Order: sequence, then structure tokens, then C-alpha cells
Amino acid sequence: MLPSAYQLPAALVLLAGGFLACFLGYRLFKVVLAVFGFIIGALAASSVFGATDTTPMVIAAIVGGIAGGALLLAAYFVGVALVGAGIGALLVNVVWTQIEGDPHPAVVILFSIAGAVVATWLQRYVIILGTAFGGAWTLLVGGLAVMGDAGPLKAAAAGDVWVAYPLNPAPGRGWVKVAWIVLGLVGTTVQLGWTGGERGRVVRRKKKS
Repeated sequence: MLPSAYQLPAALVLLAGGFLACFLGYRLFKVVLAVFGFIIGALAASSVFGATDTTPMVIAAIVGGIAGGALLLAAYFVGVALVGAGIGALLVNVVWTQIEGDPHPAVVILFSIAGAVVATWLQRYVIILGTAFGGAWTLLVGGLAVMGDAGPLKAAAAGDVWVAYPLNPAPGRGWVKVAWIVLGLVGTTVQLGWTGGERGRVVRRKKKS
């Protein structure tokens, strides 16, 4: 968890990145990849240090964020497959938790691979779904933190998975999951109807001369 002086700026980054991903994810896919790569890299790098190591933590967050953003941008086409893999893992968790708890890791891996394969063929729709729902969750968490809700910050500090895993909300926060689904559907509708651009792949095929 970042020191308190940096929590509001971090929440604003989550809020802005979530909005871009939710409503403009397909049109600005490279930007979304860079933003989320930065967020993931910053979280991973800063987690190495304790909350009292302010300067090393901030430096690690910046360096890790830049590295994460650059990595996802360099792996542009791989990013499409990663979105599909993420959706596949999410779907199997949604189904499995309704039956008998957490799915076996092998099942998650299988669905992730299937999602990545499907994503390469249905790039537009997979990217829209992935960015809409991923952005919706990031937007919600960032918005709660900006409005002064200490829930996300306390959960992050305690290692509570509800911040990163919307299907397992904290006690008394069941409404967050409903809000996430509704906002994700709104983002999907907006992208499909207005901001998603023309149908087809992320990169247009070159016409044969």
C-alpha cells in the first residue's frame, strides 16, 4: 500500500484509467494497455517494500510502472490474447464458485488458453468486453478511494483480495459487485454502439495491391 500522501494521486490514476478502459477501451487500446501495465507494474514493484519505506517504495512504483507499461505495449498483440485469457479465467471462476467453491488450477489454465485462442479470432468483441469490465472495476475502486471511502485502501493494506477480485466482495459490499456488472454492461454498450469503431480486427489488414 502506498503512503497516505500518495493515495489520492494513485486513486485518481485508477479513476482515469478505468474510465478510459470502460468507455474507450477498444479505440484507445494501446493507451489502456500502457495505463494498466503501469498500474500492475507499480503495484508489483512497490509491494517489495514496507509502508514505512516511502522513498524506495515510490521509486520502485515508478520504475515498475514504466517497465510494466513498456512491456504490455511491446507485447501489443500478446495483450489481446491476455485479455481473452483473463476473460476465460473470470468465466470459469464465475461458474465454478456457484457449484463447489474455487476451481482447480488446471481448469483455470485450460479456460485461459481457450480464451486467448478465441480472442485472436474475435479481437474486437473480446477487447471491448475485457476493457469494459476491467475498466468498470478499476473505475469503481478508484472512485471509492477518491470519495474518501477507506474500504479499498484498508483492503489493499491487509492483502484483501476483494480489491483485485470483484467476485469476492468484502462483507457488506455486495452492492459493489452489482454496480460493477451494471457499469461493465454500460461500457460494453457504449463501445459497441459509439466508441468501438468499425467492425473487425484491432489492426486493419493491408489491402493487396
